[in-house]
Amino acid sequence: MKKGLIVLFDNVEDSEALATRALLVRGEIQVDTATKNKNKQIRTAYGLSVNVEYLLDEINPLDYDFLLIPGGKYVEQIIESEKDLLKLMIEFNQKEKLIAAICAGPRFLGKLNLLENKNYTCYPGCELKINQGTYHKDQKVVIDSNIITARSAGVVIDFAYEIIKKLEGQEKASKVLKEIVY
Repeated sequence: MKKGLIVLFDNVEDSEALATRALLVRGEIQVDTATKNKNKQIRTAYGLSVNVEYLLDEINPLDYDFLLIPGGKYVEQIIESEKDLLKLMIEFNQKEKLIAAICAGPRFLGKLNLLENKNYTCYPGCELKINQGTYHKDQKVVIDSNIITARSAGVVIDFAYEIIKKLEGQEKASKVLKEIVY
């Protein structure tokens, strides 16, 4: 069974984090959660309190096949100060493990220059702060080597589908779509 990690911060976009995780679990992919909050709880953008399994500093990238970075208002709030997430992303990228980012999440990839010479998409307007690679504004999801990016909360199902397809194959990904009558 493939195993992934979703990193959660306060003000994360609810659907990008929770719905994506739920769809991946439907695809028989284990998805652990991690945060920097010492109490292992976060509050989403729309006020849901979520218990998180691990602290970010407890994570060993070797234990995971992929890293998932949801978007939300938190990105703007922490992008200049968040070092641990960036370090984790560098480790995943160096090992050519899958990194999936949605909405404003690709800004972290841009901060690390991981989108240089890559195709990507993101929430409209975020590309102005990325300034590298080739932005595809009309694409819901873009896959370029070990990086999957998605436009916004409105494409969560497509995003999860592409992650499942990359990790588990077309048949498993299509099965999930059929189960949710998509």
